[in-house]
Amino acid sequence: MIPDNIATFIVLTTLVSLMPGPNTMFVMSQAALRGPRAGIMAGLGIETANVAYFALTGLGLASMLAASAFTFEILKWGGVLYLAGMGLYTFVRSFRPGLEQEIVQPAHVPGNAHHGAYLDGLMIGLGNPKTIIYFVALLPQFIDSGRSVLGQTLAVGIIGTSIDVAAQWLYSHLGGALSRVMNRPKVRRWFERGLGGVFMTLSAMAAFYRRVA
Repeated sequence: MIPDNIATFIVLTTLVSLMPGPNTMFVMSQAALRGPRAGIMAGLGIETANVAYFALTGLGLASMLAASAFTFEILKWGGVLYLAGMGLYTFVRSFRPGLEQEIVQPAHVPGNAHHGAYLDGLMIGLGNPKTIIYFVALLPQFIDSGRSVLGQTLAVGIIGTSIDVAAQWLYSHLGGALSRVMNRPKVRRWFERGLGGVFMTLSAMAAFYRRVA
């Protein structure tokens, strides 16, 4: 079940997982603003989306998605709008009054906040153009159609998900380290403004992604 070019797959997946983008930025920001647990929950949401894409690849639907410009554009623009909306919301929200009263220790963050981080992570994972291109254009290059596609997809899915989970864990802990200074209202406000700008910039960049023929 292991593809012959598995070493290349591992290197490529590691680079893609560590590369800064909507997924990694969201995980790190959630950990910084809500604590490491929220970052982990955001990462789980993203990994749920990845598992779904691995399943589509194993069922042969990823090739159909790659061939459908309309479906690709729907997913891409859904992700673009979601990122833009989240960026704008985060930026505008940084100007809210009474921030000092809202700041709590990560351990006291309500459970529904972590649940929201999971759902947001899921939506970003499903609509991230970089992720879509990876699964519909790059991943099939490592699958030998002359052998068991489902078995090979299962193998690379386990390996790829393990690598991505490690990357999400890393970014979650980086964000968790930042959470120690997020109790300062001025720092938190400027962090949220910067984060909102980053997400809107990523949204603009995602809008220029093109389907790989």
